[in-house]
Amino acid sequence: MSQRYLIVASRFNDLISKALLSGATEVFSEAGIGASQLDTLWVPGCFELATVAAQAARSNTYTAIVCLGAVIRGDTPHFDYVCAQTAAGLQQVAVATGTPVIFGVLTTDTIEQALSRSGIKGGNKGKDAAHAALSMAKTMQQLKELTKR
Repeated sequence: MSQRYLIVASRFNDLISKALLSGATEVFSEAGIGASQLDTLWVPGCFELATVAAQAARSNTYTAIVCLGAVIRGDTPHFDYVCAQTAAGLQQVAVATGTPVIFGVLTTDTIEQALSRSGIKGGNKGKDAAHAALSMAKTMQQLKELTKR
């Protein structure tokens, strides 16, 4: 079976999301994953990532799903709810479906921290997320082979 990957990115804080997406697609390209093997979808915000990831995982189309975005702390508890529910939702999708779902969502206190982690002013966590997806794809293939014995 050919490997196929999905990146789901949040439009909210899209400056950050676009930089994360750029890093992730660079890693997939370097790994030999061509354009026909990589799909990208955009959602309004990080809270919506789990809905699309769940539908995609249930389709059995994707080897792994990478979810990207940024939630930056503000003056209200909104940050805490969005971060916790996004992480929990994505983890539930992965466990329930067996499809690796990678949490490439920055959860930072400031915009400066997000810029530093998105490749704009420093390292790119989108790259890390793509590397995690490739690693999990390999691990899941190994597990599949082990369970056939």
